[in-house]
Amino acid sequence: MFDRIRTAALFGLHQATVAAGISLFPVAVFARKQLGINVPIGRLVQTTGEVYEATEE
Repeated sequence: MFDRIRTAALFGLHQATVAAGISLFPVAVFARKQLGINVPIGRLVQTTGEVYEATEE
């Protein structure tokens, strides 16, 4: 039972990071072009995806 709750919570976290990445994309492009700062949203989305996939197995 707790495995299903954990999997659902990780799935929700992953979906939230994907939504944040999509919504923050214009900010990340501006920060990279104008300020020279990389925003690591892609790495966060990838990490949460890997953790979610690891718990599915």
